[in-house]
Amino acid sequence: MKNSILQKYNVPGPRYTSYPTVPYWDESDFTYQMWIDTLKKSFAESNSTEGLSLYIHLPFCESMCTFCGCNKRITKNHEVENPYIEAVLKEWSIYCNILDEKPIIKEIHLGGGTPTFFSTKNLEDLINGIFCYAEKAENHEFSFEGHPNNTTYAHLLKLYELGFRRVSFGVQDYSEKVQKAIHREQPFHNVAKVTFWAKEIGYTSIGHDIIFGLPFQEIDDVIDTIEKTNSLQPDRLAFYSYAHVPWIKGNGQRGFNDEDIPKDEVKRMLYEVGKDLLFENEYYEIGMDHFALKSDSLYESFENKTLHRNFMGYSSSKTQLMIGLGVSSISDSWYSFAQNVKELEEYYKLLEEDKLPIFRGHLLTEEDLIIRKHILNLMCQFETSWKFKSNYFKEIPEVLAQLEEMEKDGLLVIKSNGIEITNAGKPFVRNICMAFDLRLKRKAPETKLFSMTI
Repeated sequence: MKNSILQKYNVPGPRYTSYPTVPYWDESDFTYQMWIDTLKKSFAESNSTEGLSLYIHLPFCESMCTFCGCNKRITKNHEVENPYIEAVLKEWSIYCNILDEKPIIKEIHLGGGTPTFFSTKNLEDLINGIFCYAEKAENHEFSFEGHPNNTTYAHLLKLYELGFRRVSFGVQDYSEKVQKAIHREQPFHNVAKVTFWAKEIGYTSIGHDIIFGLPFQEIDDVIDTIEKTNSLQPDRLAFYSYAHVPWIKGNGQRGFNDEDIPKDEVKRMLYEVGKDLLFENEYYEIGMDHFALKSDSLYESFENKTLHRNFMGYSSSKTQLMIGLGVSSISDSWYSFAQNVKELEEYYKLLEEDKLPIFRGHLLTEEDLIIRKHILNLMCQFETSWKFKSNYFKEIPEVLAQLEEMEKDGLLVIKSNGIEITNAGKPFVRNICMAFDLRLKRKAPETKLFSMTI
């Protein structure tokens, strides 16, 4: 890839886990009652046909990883587990009292923090508590994030017994130098051990998360990490760019100097080398920064054009309604977003008052809903269309004018009523989405908000 193209498009930009992106939510027009109204509307439309998704945020970690941008609480005190599980179940009971009938749960994802910080007993109490008020969808998909250093065989077995079939292990990089810089020291044999355990127990989709662009990371480090990963044959991979945003996350991302981080064409070369190795080992590119074997459901959903993306990342099936439980979680009714408070103490206080712990949100306009569809199409299918009138918006000529330069650079093809991203353009999908982002274009950020797109 030409360096000039990289430099041209390497600008700050959103990752588009939502549209509008969180910094562009119109919080002034959002009310608690609006969230309840859209929640009930979406539930009535979708519960019996597709069910709903639950994201449960488990924020505790025993140590700080300096690459991490998640909301977490660092502690070695495991007495925090019981009160937190009780609070999450209280939050869920409030939701279930609002809804008119028993929820049917299609997806559960346990994220963090470190979900495997919690004991198997507490994880069992959490999931059983959820299903005191709900039913499992017939083709449910339950997943969790596991830390290779503290995920036990008992964790994997218990969650499997509770219906989990997908697990994602955070690898990042196997270089000792890189691991030390990001404070995530875990030997290869720990990852191998939990991967083999998961296969032995019967998990049908095992994922590894790998990051390029980490401090001190070199091409040989990426090659070594990908080769070790290939030897374990996980079903799917997230191979994504390190987002250096210390102005947002504070000291957690200042355990190294800016000059220690690979940039521009050096950083992109790390990705290109890793991607080529994945292709050689029959992994296929799925959406942005994701790869899967043909046998994995993520590949099948990409081929069938049913791939979906939300605050939980990519999923092989769509649910209109996603409820986020736990501190800082974000919920999505399709018509509005709502985010929980970020501080644990305030989260507990609001639940004690029998209130949903929401502190901000956004009610999507008709325009938002149309733009959201286009950005989801680009992120999940590398193409979008306004063939049907319902997908057309009056600024499309302006969008196409902005995309003409990208077409000249070979990143996309403009058709009579849509666009298609080329293979060369896939690394620039965020840039292409930005052309559709009317809120971003109407009000450019005055301060640093987003990581670099490349």
